[in-house]
Amino acid sequence: MGRIYSFVLVTLALVFNSMEASYAQGNGNGNRKKAPYDAASTHYDVLKPSKKGQERVFCQARGACNGKTLTCPAQCPERKPKKNKKNKGCFFDCSSKCEVTCKWRRPNCDGYGSLCYDPRFVGGDGVMFYFHGAKGGNFAIVSDDNLQINAHFIGTRPEGRTRDYTWVQALAVMFDTHTLVLAAKRVSQWDDSFDSLTVRWDGEAVSIPTDGEAEWRTNSEEREVVVERTDDTNSVKVTVAGLVELNVKVRAIGERENKVHNYQLPADDAFAHLETQFKFTNVSDRVEGVLGQTYRADYVSPVKRGVPMPMMGGEDKYQTPSLFSPLCKLCRFKGQAGFASI
Repeated sequence: MGRIYSFVLVTLALVFNSMEASYAQGNGNGNRKKAPYDAASTHYDVLKPSKKGQERVFCQARGACNGKTLTCPAQCPERKPKKNKKNKGCFFDCSSKCEVTCKWRRPNCDGYGSLCYDPRFVGGDGVMFYFHGAKGGNFAIVSDDNLQINAHFIGTRPEGRTRDYTWVQALAVMFDTHTLVLAAKRVSQWDDSFDSLTVRWDGEAVSIPTDGEAEWRTNSEEREVVVERTDDTNSVKVTVAGLVELNVKVRAIGERENKVHNYQLPADDAFAHLETQFKFTNVSDRVEGVLGQTYRADYVSPVKRGVPMPMMGGEDKYQTPSLFSPLCKLCRFKGQAGFASI
């Protein structure tokens, strides 16, 4: 009897393992195998929409949400609204939260982790500050053991000014042995119907589709990277599994804005730049960078409160030799052997 009981237990264990492996590779409907770094929140298979057109997913992440079907609410029935991309999108979270929420698919320049305007930050502590850097300079926005994000600044210094007006023109996201670059093209006249955003993966230009899922993704078994359009032009969401999400939009300085702030921009340059909001999945307690430092548990903001433009210094601590360099006085990024330099 004992032998039969043991045999049954072994058989059940084998069946369970087989089912688990099957889920990891997809449910038989052509779904791809999830990379080992995929976040639990997005570990799901997309199902056919409900009769009312609300999109649904089948959660495969381990834990309480495993095997559950989540459905978009009526307020935001689609993950990626296509008819009106200004509508909120439906976000599934198959982690232990096991929830569905409606969120804007654009950067919120007043939200945590935002980097907008000339340039204005809102830190992980919720404190707003300005960091002007220098035109033509490159600065470490985030530097941690496994992630480095640098920004390239463009700018101008009108006659009579003592400092540059600056904006972020490009971001380099470095991790593992890879580099993902998002940059705004230089344009003389702004036209939002023209795509002024460029994306490069390890030095090669990437074309983001405009139809279907409207996304590009890596086929790497290391870590999944997804770049998806959140509008027809100039707006994307980037997900680097297990590390960071970025909502990015390209905008330019308008004629009215130029006059109000007295930027005195040249007639042949609209100073197209990036507005970005970051969401970090897993940063260490020793993370550095202009923005990264504000996510440390022991961080106390040094900026002066209650003034129109609270300034954050540190240009000397966070300046890097190039957009693709992980080196600065306080930078922490180690990377891996064979890190791609561009």
